[in-house]
Amino acid sequence: MSLLGFVQEVEKFTWQISAGAQEGMRVPGIVFGDRELLEKADADNALQQVANVACLPGIVRASLAMPDIHWGYGFPIGGVAATRVDEGVISPGGVGYDISCGVRLVKTSMRYGEVKERIPELLDMLNASVPKGLGTKGRLHMERREMERLMARGARELVAKGIGWEEDLEAMEEGGCYAGADPSKVSDRAFARGKDQVGTLGSGNHFLEMQVVDQVTPEAEKLGIFEGQLVIMVHSGSRGLGHQVCTDYIEVMNKKLEKYGYNLPDRQLVCAPVQSREGADYLAAMACAANFAMCNREAITHWIRDCFERAFKAEARKLGMEVLYDVSHNLAKQEEHRVDGRTLTLMVHRKGATRAFPGNRPEVAERYAETGQPVIIPGDMGSHSYVLVGTEESLEKSFGSTCHGAGRAMSRKAAKKRIRGEELKKRLESEGILVRAGHPAGLAEEAPEAYKDVQAVVKICEGAGLSRRVARMRPVAVMKG
Repeated sequence: MSLLGFVQEVEKFTWQISAGAQEGMRVPGIVFGDRELLEKADADNALQQVANVACLPGIVRASLAMPDIHWGYGFPIGGVAATRVDEGVISPGGVGYDISCGVRLVKTSMRYGEVKERIPELLDMLNASVPKGLGTKGRLHMERREMERLMARGARELVAKGIGWEEDLEAMEEGGCYAGADPSKVSDRAFARGKDQVGTLGSGNHFLEMQVVDQVTPEAEKLGIFEGQLVIMVHSGSRGLGHQVCTDYIEVMNKKLEKYGYNLPDRQLVCAPVQSREGADYLAAMACAANFAMCNREAITHWIRDCFERAFKAEARKLGMEVLYDVSHNLAKQEEHRVDGRTLTLMVHRKGATRAFPGNRPEVAERYAETGQPVIIPGDMGSHSYVLVGTEESLEKSFGSTCHGAGRAMSRKAAKKRIRGEELKKRLESEGILVRAGHPAGLAEEAPEAYKDVQAVVKICEGAGLSRRVARMRPVAVMKG
């Protein structure tokens, strides 16, 4: 059923779904977008999901959706919802299966024009060094006890082993370690699926790209970004471990729904009180998967630096290979926010949405106090990506959240029917974008035409005050699983 009849524009790029659109809505829905994106979200049934999320116990202010919204499991992808910790719920569908799927940007001090001829060699080295693809095993082989330490301590455990740099931790959310992780809440099946997957790219929309900065604002200099700069973007998550954690706790909570007496419009919104045993166990396991995901991206960064050192016969530090930031876009976090004049402790679900805090929040590292927290927004492999920063306004409008990417406009199945991977590879390379991919069908799933226009998505986020643009990058080499 279309919900467009229940929607009205309340300010530029901001649309409200009235609380009467779905029986049981406790708050309205808010969608950040333009009319075209709104109509596409309605056709995709994503607006209905926004309304469904508004029925969650303890939800405050509104059920929110970013401009890259599309249909997902329970929550729409691009969905944000904050529930009260004292009387609200945690919903695995509001985090997603790929827990802590995220993006990091690694800078260099090199100008693309000066090293352009070395890019094919570099791409081949990266392709050989970074494991990728569905079910792929990594280069790190860990016993159960090592895995437990990694889940509990996060990226600092890898850094202690000489994988990654100490200064990387400050450029990661939560300093590279989410608090409250308890490996005893992670199933044996999840351990088995995650074993040997640290430092692997995975498949689907995960990628490694070399990019050149082609547009900057004056603020870029404060982040060490300059026009013509060669940078590397990594998009990956918690692999099979995170997927299994989500699967396990959806099953656990499904069995307890009757106990809590929740009447949900969609069974996929299965949830439990934040302060219940089921809720606490899920959050402890989720933190383990998030720490695993950050370790995954940290290990990949280690292999990237190694390739650059071998290619340029110089240390990675001399090549300026610092992490700009590492940000997750599938997480639930306990945060304090002002709601109706009161400071509340909330569980903020961000599924396909990125935290975008201003620099004065205690969660933001001191190095970003002047600019605000960096936000890394990938486009599709044929278009630009962006660096944004968080804003004060985003706290009021979206609990400090913004988009996470372009957002799909076409299902993977539809993309494979319409697009041939071999032809896509030739097209991209004719446009100056080198491609290394595991399988042509996998490449077709991620074709540029399968995604929304990332430029339009970023324009809406900026126009709505959710984040501020700092730099734009274009891809010059792409590696896919």
